[in-house]
Amino acid sequence: MSRVDALAEIERAGVVPVVTIDKIEAALPLADALLAAGLPVIEVTFRTSIAAEVIRTLSLQRPQLLVGAGTILSIDQLQAAKRSGARFAVSPGLNPAIAAEAARIELPFIPGVATPSEIELAMSLGCRLLKLFPAAILGGPALLKILAGPYGHTGVRFMPSGGVTSDNLADYLAAPLVSAVGGTWIASKPLLDAENYSEIGACSRSAVETVSRVRDAI
Repeated sequence: MSRVDALAEIERAGVVPVVTIDKIEAALPLADALLAAGLPVIEVTFRTSIAAEVIRTLSLQRPQLLVGAGTILSIDQLQAAKRSGARFAVSPGLNPAIAAEAARIELPFIPGVATPSEIELAMSLGCRLLKLFPAAILGGPALLKILAGPYGHTGVRFMPSGGVTSDNLADYLAAPLVSAVGGTWIASKPLLDAENYSEIGACSRSAVETVSRVRDAI
């Protein structure tokens, strides 16, 4: 899958579940819950020792799921994500060395940004989908509206994350320049620990319905 294809798939989905999995047994039931709800994308964070194994398992056994790697903080993690089959990578911040390596290995990379200077640095590194993080603290949808002024003509898009919930999802999706949102509420740690895949499915369906409703209204 090309860079453009992966980012286009993220935009089509509108919501990217950000998930921390600490038991490999949870990977496939979680994937099946997301897919059954019509949400074919996941960001597996590198916050556990089995993140690469989870990505590999999902990539091989659920190829219809767009699997990405999150919380990428080093080039080693980025390379491990690529070897494991990740089709995109996300960082909470902007590390030019990681961005350069992602371009070299042709892995679509979504860096985290919080300021106009970081936005412009990311753009200079060839990144066009940026993770606004932590979105809620930075100003949420109101900030995105302001950023559309100087950057709306550039082609840059945002994936806000950090404080996005089911309650404010529609506000973020309706904000200018938003491609998709990232959020942990869909498959939170308590839901995963309880193996509550039915509730994860319900959260996923609700998110999919919100994406459809908001986009139909725009």
